[in-house]
Amino acid sequence: MMVSTKGRYALRVMIDLAEHDDGRFIPLKEIAARQGISEKYLESIVKLLARSGDLFGMRGKGGGYRLTRAPEEYTVGSILRLTEGGLVPVNCQGLSETERCGRSADCPTFPLWKGLDDVVNQYLDGITLAELLPPEGERSCRCGDEG
Repeated sequence: MMVSTKGRYALRVMIDLAEHDDGRFIPLKEIAARQGISEKYLESIVKLLARSGDLFGMRGKGGGYRLTRAPEEYTVGSILRLTEGGLVPVNCQGLSETERCGRSADCPTFPLWKGLDDVVNQYLDGITLAELLPPEGERSCRCGDEG
């Protein structure tokens, strides 16, 4: 499994919104500038997050985005599953929630992939957005593309 730029940037947007939450809508332009990410690229990410109900967006003067819930209520797993379309470690239909493989009962490697899938999802679902926020008083994350 490899998390794409879309997933990484979605996490950065959500952390930025949580870190700068003062009750107002935060313009995408501000988020893009702080994170060093193209505003145009972020538009598609925030639309997806808003459509899912994770963000609330408002247009016009004083508009922008804000979280719909407390940072403690978001998990890294839920954000990545939304942006990545899933977190399966291998292309195995038996791991899909919507498809089933007729061979999974007889497949000698299925328990391996199922176990890895479970570990990855449990780990990422065990980390909240709040846990990724920098300690009070520290500067905003300026993660590079490598991070």
